[in-house]
Amino acid sequence: MSIEENPVTLSSMSSQELVRNRRAYYDYEVLETYEAGVALTGTEVKSLRNHGGNLAEGYIKVIGRELWLIGASIAPYRFGTIHNHEERRDRKLLMHKKEIERLKEVTQQKGVTLVPLTLYLKKGRIKLKFGQAKGKKHQDKRQTILEREKKREIDRAMKGHH
Repeated sequence: MSIEENPVTLSSMSSQELVRNRRAYYDYEVLETYEAGVALTGTEVKSLRNHGGNLAEGYIKVIGRELWLIGASIAPYRFGTIHNHEERRDRKLLMHKKEIERLKEVTQQKGVTLVPLTLYLKKGRIKLKFGQAKGKKHQDKRQTILEREKKREIDRAMKGHH
């Protein structure tokens, strides 16, 4: 099928979100975001394409000169054989050495951590968007909820006005 026949636009073909960590923006204040490739097995890729993943309990750690995604869950592939992947194994992230060294320095600061935000497809490859983040206090979380409710009220008022 050519691109002219397919109603999907080019921009939506270039990146497609597979898994999102919805709690990350609630629990953390994201300061800066990064993109990394993920070393996966075939069954993990197939499972992620079926949206079978969870980043909520995952975090990113610099071990030596390598970056690792730890604690993230990718559901076993439904049609997998005995060679199916382990659900919560550590997965290596692929970035340039200079970027990894900079991230290592950043994470040594007190209260700064690396949090996975989304797994998405970009040009046929699975990428991880992660953020340099600081944990929110209970008061900050309440403030986030209040801001969200105020925005909803404004949106409702504007919708009723038009």
